Amino acid sequence: MTLVPTPGQTVGPFYGFALPYPDGPYLVPPGSPGAVRFHGRVLDGAGQPVPDALIEIWQPSPRGDPVRETGSLHRDPFVFTGWGRAATDNAGHYTFSTLRPGGERPFLAVTVFARGLLDRLFTRAYLPGPGLADDPFLAGVEPGRRETLIAVDEPGGLRFDIRLQGPGETVFLHFPGQRPGTARPAGR
Repeated sequence: MTLVPTPGQTVGPFYGFALPYPDGPYLVPPGSPGAVRFHGRVLDGAGQPVPDALIEIWQPSPRGDPVRETGSLHRDPFVFTGWGRAATDNAGHYTFSTLRPGGERPFLAVTVFARGLLDRLFTRAYLPGPGLADDPFLAGVEPGRRETLIAVDEPGGLRFDIRLQGPGETVFLHFPGQRPGTARPAGR
């Protein structure tokens, strides 16, 4: 019997090497007024770091408004685009310099590209705080899994670890039009 290599065995993944760009993680310059560090680790099912993953975030402004500014690939430090991209390091760690998103129950939209995935995964990182129990989306998630969608407040920023599978698996979202079988439906 001859085994045929899968696309993932022959073409990648190369996310962590090919897609990052110099200012991708800096939605605002570190140390600028209001800047916070949004960071965490990407872990596989065995709890091991994923050193070649790529994380993208998309967020509203501190006022809660959707950001429609262009210029993320060639950063202008005076324009907040609300979008960033960062690769993980050898410890599976990623970090962004950004602003806290605003809104009634603020969150960052997070996209994960990683080895073994033929398509990206989507999730949300809610800011901790009051009113989360009233969020319709969070209310639809199993109570024991909601915490996988809530960032941890820490001095100077927010920590959001992403577990791709196994115990403590992050809840991932499935969107219409996404290829079937490439993402998990809302962690169920």
